[in-house]
Amino acid sequence: MGNSASNSRRYHHHRPSPVPQPPVTASQYAFAAPSQYPNPNLPYQYHQYPPGYYPSQPVPFGPVPHNFHRYPCGVAPPMVSPPVEHQKAVTIRNDVNIRKDSIRVEEDDENPGKFLIAFTFDATAPGSITIGFFAKEGVNCNLIATKENVLQPVKVFFEQGLDQKFRQPSGTGIDFSMFEDKELKEESPEGVYPLMVKAEVCPLNNDELEANSTGNAQITLAVFDKKMNDKYLARVMKQILWVNSTRYELQEIYGIGNSVEVESDENDSGKECVICLSEPRDTTVLPCRHMCMCSTCAKVLRFQTDRCPICRQPVERLLEIKVKDGGDD
Repeated sequence: MGNSASNSRRYHHHRPSPVPQPPVTASQYAFAAPSQYPNPNLPYQYHQYPPGYYPSQPVPFGPVPHNFHRYPCGVAPPMVSPPVEHQKAVTIRNDVNIRKDSIRVEEDDENPGKFLIAFTFDATAPGSITIGFFAKEGVNCNLIATKENVLQPVKVFFEQGLDQKFRQPSGTGIDFSMFEDKELKEESPEGVYPLMVKAEVCPLNNDELEANSTGNAQITLAVFDKKMNDKYLARVMKQILWVNSTRYELQEIYGIGNSVEVESDENDSGKECVICLSEPRDTTVLPCRHMCMCSTCAKVLRFQTDRCPICRQPVERLLEIKVKDGGDD
C-alpha cells in the first residue's frame, strides 16, 4: 500500500512536461507565397495562415483573371474582337427609279415667282408620280402633306419606259418667298421634308388607282439649298423603296460598278480586290459602304481585323453583293 501511495504522489508532483508540438508541415498549412511561374496543370491553392503570421507578399503582376484559376505568367494577350458578321445581299426588283442626281428646280415661265420640280426616271410598268411639299412619310408608303392649304400634292401618271423626263405641271409649283430659309433647308423634328417625291408602279387603271395601293414604290426625300444668286437647288437626303409591303432605305455603295465617277477616290479606281489584287470586288464593308474586297479575302480578313481596308473605320458587317456584268439592276 505504501509503495503504491508513494508512486502515486511521485506521479502527481513530477508530471513530465508535455511533448513539444512538431513543426507545422506543408500538409496542414502553406506559408510560402506561390511561385512566380507555377505549374499550370496543378489546381489553384488556397493559402491559410495561423493567427499572428504575416507572410511577405510577392511582387504583384496586375489583376488576376477571374475565369482562370491560376496566376498570370507575364503580360496577358490582347483582347481579340469577335469575328465580323458576313452576310449576303438579297436581290429585289425595283420597278421604278428616280435618278436622284437629276432632280432640279426650274422656273415656271407661265407663273413668275413659282418653281417646278423636274427629273429623269425609269419605269418597267405604268404608274404615277406624286409631288408633295412639306410632307412626311406615313404608314404603308403613304405621303402625308402638312401644308395642304398652301400647297396641294400633285399626281401625274406615266407609262412604261426608260430615261423618261418629268416636269411638274405649270401652276402647281412652290413660291420660296412664302417660307423661311430654315424650313426649306432641313428636315423638321417631326420628320417633315420640304420636298417629297413618290413614284409608284401600279397595275390598276388610272380611274381605279388608290393612294394605298400595294404596288412597288420609291420615295425621295429632299431639302432646298439656297445659292448665292438666290436660286435654289434640290438636295436629296434619303430614298426609300417599298417592295411587297416591305420598306428598304437605299444607300450608296462606293466602288460598285455604276457609282458616280467623280465621287470615287483613287483607291476605288480599279475593280480588283484591294487585298489579293486579282479577284473582282463583291463584298461591301458596313457602315462605311466601301465595296473593296472579294468574298474570299473578306472571310479571312474578318477573323484578323475589324477595320475597313480603305478608311480604317470600325467594321460592323460585311455584305456580299453579286453584280451582273453589264446589268442595270
